[in-house]
Amino acid sequence: MKMKPLIFSVAIFILAACGVMNDKNKGKGVNLFTIQQDRQLGAQVAHEIDSNKREYPQLDSTQYKEIYKYLYKVRDNILNSGKVDYKDDFQWRLRVIHDDSTLNAFCTPGGYIYVYTGILKYLDSEDQLAGVLGHEIGHADMRHSTRQMTQMFGIQLLLDVLAGNRAALKQVTGALIGLKFSRAHETEADERSVTYLCPTSYNADGGAGFFEKIQASGGARVPAFLSTHPDPGNRIEHFHNSKVTMGCKGNQSFQTEYKAMVSKLPK
Repeated sequence: MKMKPLIFSVAIFILAACGVMNDKNKGKGVNLFTIQQDRQLGAQVAHEIDSNKREYPQLDSTQYKEIYKYLYKVRDNILNSGKVDYKDDFQWRLRVIHDDSTLNAFCTPGGYIYVYTGILKYLDSEDQLAGVLGHEIGHADMRHSTRQMTQMFGIQLLLDVLAGNRAALKQVTGALIGLKFSRAHETEADERSVTYLCPTSYNADGGAGFFEKIQASGGARVPAFLSTHPDPGNRIEHFHNSKVTMGCKGNQSFQTEYKAMVSKLPK
């Protein structure tokens, strides 16, 4: 007996959403969006951000080509670790937002990465940057954003974005930039950061450096996106323990190279 076209389409969608048709999605939970929809949503959000120069002023990639070359080198070290599931499926494009007051980096669905100059100037070394980038890449690789936003907004609003609804796009873009992930998702992204850095020459627990600086300052500059995690102590310990558990051998911080890059950022 043949299935009716509509029923068959729904069945295919459900199978894909549950990860049955995509081995890479195993262990990433149920996601009502396909990989193609992650890419499409990310591209639309990235275009919205890139078009809003007043709210999200970006460093020009030609004027600051050495900054971008450095960041892409760090990104490539992560992607070439062999541990990023969607390495060849997502964009992994980088942009730097010129805002020294914001300690933040984020990654849209589909791998559009944004890093604020504030966090670049706050960090001390390349392994710390690699840890932060690894964390953000981990969120996209685990497809946390579409899973979390589906819970926040429901699938219809996200489908409206894909259909070209500008008001819905603005709402989703604003929410994505300040997205507060669940504790479980943050832990997964922290572990992914260590996993990605483990085969490299970096200190695999480089991501702990950011939280160690926050802790040393007494939490005086805790970013808004960490408001659900005001005490970074457990996360620092988790980074270090994961490095030991995974048997990571890398020990390079590349602090001198990092300071040279930061010196080229606009004052």
